[in-house]
Amino acid sequence: MTEPVSTLLDRMADALRRHLSEQHITDPALVGIHTGGVWVAEQLHQRLGLNEPLGKLDISFYRDDFSRMGMHPQVRPSSLPFAVDERHILLVDDVLFTGRTIRAAMNELFDYGRPASVMLAVLVERDGRELPIQAQVVGQHLKLRADEQVKLRGPDPLRLDIVQLEPAS
Repeated sequence: MTEPVSTLLDRMADALRRHLSEQHITDPALVGIHTGGVWVAEQLHQRLGLNEPLGKLDISFYRDDFSRMGMHPQVRPSSLPFAVDERHILLVDDVLFTGRTIRAAMNELFDYGRPASVMLAVLVERDGRELPIQAQVVGQHLKLRADEQVKLRGPDPLRLDIVQLEPAS
């Protein structure tokens, strides 16, 4: 069972404030991964009271299954309205599962420059990692069966649904 998204976002904002304070980071840049990660990042940006505009990444061209799956029909331009070089970046996504989306996002991020650090914050983390990627801030850990998936619906209101995957034919 999932907790209300607003509760998870409050928990994440508190954890981010603590982490930034412990690391002596005063001016982070927040970057959301389209689509769900941007929704989460918008909420965190507001809760943290950040002045820097929100960055948005569309990783469609950076996915490792791009040649196999083809182009997603809703490709959006990435927007990083700040310099990445030597910035502390808070990368935000909705669900951390295999780690492949985060790897693609970091590849794109590094094409913009060399950040001082990248910290990962995710609304939901579930089992099934295929790459050694770990979030520093997690709203909720979920244990799901192999035939289940968690989906963030939104943007207004944001809610989490656990859905049954269709059997492969």
